[in-house]
Amino acid sequence: MGEIGGKKPKVVIVGAGMAGLAAGRRLHDCAGDVLDIAVVEAGDRIGGRILTSKFAGAQVEIGATWIHGIDGSPIYEIARKAGALIPDDPATAWERKDGFPSNPLTLGEGGLSIDPSLLGRISSVFSNLKDLIVSGKTNGEIASVGEFLRRGFESNRAENHRADWMEEAAFAMHECGERTYTAVDDLESLDLAAEKEYCEFPGEHIALPGGYSRVPEFLAAALPPGAIRLRRKVSKVEWHPVGLAGGDPVRILYDDGEAEFADHTIVTVSLGVLKAGVIHGDGLFFSPSLPEAKIDAIRRLGFGLVTKLFMELEGGEEEEKSPFPYLRMAFNPSRQVAEIPRWIRRTDSICPIHRGSRVLLAWFVGREAAEVEKMDDDEIIRGVHATLDGFSPPPAFDGGGGGGGGGYGRIARVRKSEWGKDPRFLGSYSYVAVGSSGDDQDALADPLPSDSSLSPLQILFAGEATHLVDSLIIDWFCGG
Repeated sequence: MGEIGGKKPKVVIVGAGMAGLAAGRRLHDCAGDVLDIAVVEAGDRIGGRILTSKFAGAQVEIGATWIHGIDGSPIYEIARKAGALIPDDPATAWERKDGFPSNPLTLGEGGLSIDPSLLGRISSVFSNLKDLIVSGKTNGEIASVGEFLRRGFESNRAENHRADWMEEAAFAMHECGERTYTAVDDLESLDLAAEKEYCEFPGEHIALPGGYSRVPEFLAAALPPGAIRLRRKVSKVEWHPVGLAGGDPVRILYDDGEAEFADHTIVTVSLGVLKAGVIHGDGLFFSPSLPEAKIDAIRRLGFGLVTKLFMELEGGEEEEKSPFPYLRMAFNPSRQVAEIPRWIRRTDSICPIHRGSRVLLAWFVGREAAEVEKMDDDEIIRGVHATLDGFSPPPAFDGGGGGGGGGYGRIARVRKSEWGKDPRFLGSYSYVAVGSSGDDQDALADPLPSDSSLSPLQILFAGEATHLVDSLIIDWFCGG
């Protein structure tokens, strides 16, 4: 690809999250001398759903937290090159610096102790069911992950003649954890067949000592000055299907009324933003409308909300050790502590961000996540205190605090992620919903026009919702 009439072909990338920055960097590396590349971002920062921040003296991740498997992972390699494997300040603790939490204190509602053998048995049942899902050895008549897990659990209970509410509560605890991993409000809406397509890289799972934000910052640093433009919200993308004016450039309109032309645009906005604009008519528009196959894919694919709630314990700085445990909560489905609010009952744990930290973390998903986003801090703190009171620890535990929060101590302040409220994202990440499939991810990723032999490609799509084919759009530009 070369200059046409002395003018470089222009590529405008919509969104400065990981997909947009990776596209910009790859294009610059392989064709920067023949392309005019711009990355436009509606917000006032880069990184998308990656945001490293500070809370109560600790480094926390408001969005993405883990690299799930480092062997062969391109993200791990970028993180290594970016210096993200080394902390900025060795004295500053970071979220999950000691890996996944272990040695939980698991209590039943009311502070009841649970037989470790029961917990081990239920954990084994859940793990075995998950292994069957990943291997594809499931009943073809079952559509959802939720139904498969429940049928397997109930079958196991019937075979062993058990009907203990603590078994039910322990299994529900695992289901809540699965909701967090998948961002799905109800596991009954998570497609069963598609789960076997999900693969993690092998190797260790890690958080980044230098902060996840170093990864997008590293990608952005390679782009020419001025290539990234912040506070540029795209309101409409006008394109020309074959048969109208094939070959005419794309016209990009901004919310301030300005417009610019591009030969190609790469749209990397979240699936939530696409749903809002294409399905609900509130956000990013395309003119003419996208093909029906792409609209149907946008409609069928799921997009969930996960909210992280960070809580600071009273009584000291982050450097002072806290005995707060990795608390796993098994809620009684039939006899509930009245003071515990409904919005916390599908949260499986409250846990220090690392051993000894005075900063705690709880995860919320779906409806509860949206509710937490809307609540004020005082209401959240009251709800957390009521929950901790309802799971009062055994007498041997000394939380060092009195008053609200039982023996665990009191919450001084909180900070929550708000990806659902943010109009640039409208949620956290996508999933394959019942009625959808990997074919919809492929359809979402398909460039437009669909027949590039008749007209040059004008609109390309990238992002985590198209994750199986993200690299293909860049290979098209780079001749791969």
